Amino acid sequence: MATANKNLSNYNKDTIPNAKDFRFGIVVSEWNDHITEGLYKGAIEALTDCGALHKNIIRWNVPGSFELIYGAKKMIETQKPDVVITIGCIIKGETQHFEFVCEGVTQGVKDLNVLSDVAVIFCLLTDNSEQQSIDRSGGAHGNKGTEAAIAAIKMAYLRQQASLKHPFDSTHLLASGQLQIENGPLELKE
Repeated sequence: MATANKNLSNYNKDTIPNAKDFRFGIVVSEWNDHITEGLYKGAIEALTDCGALHKNIIRWNVPGSFELIYGAKKMIETQKPDVVITIGCIIKGETQHFEFVCEGVTQGVKDLNVLSDVAVIFCLLTDNSEQQSIDRSGGAHGNKGTEAAIAAIKMAYLRQQASLKHPFDSTHLLASGQLQIENGPLELKE
């Protein structure tokens, strides 16, 4: 498993842009709230540790993980965030419901990323057991919410730099293997 030898809560603050000027949306599923509240807590702690202001963080709750897509869409349309984090938890049961919801949410978040100028971060636990979810929401493997918050800051920064209004600041180089923007002005070609 991918998180077996990784703590999801670890990040190097020196490589993260300051988040104080960004507006964050967080849409949280109420289903499995004993897990999603831990993920939310991890996200908030990381955001504020990296400079985000509480007044620039908007939280909306939705009933379940499938509703994360609509919540994120409406948040983008009405609240004008720089980035949205979707937080949910689906634990495999005895029916195929797990597969349908996981696939639907995954595709929905992908669609929002393709259709919107605002990045939507996927913080959806899709575990085989409740213990696996506990381990990834502040337990043995750290907190996936923390990891999602760091991704959100980086994507808000990327959006800002790609807006043509701001020159690229190479002091916040992204980690190896991640998207990187070359120095110089962005050129649009027809």
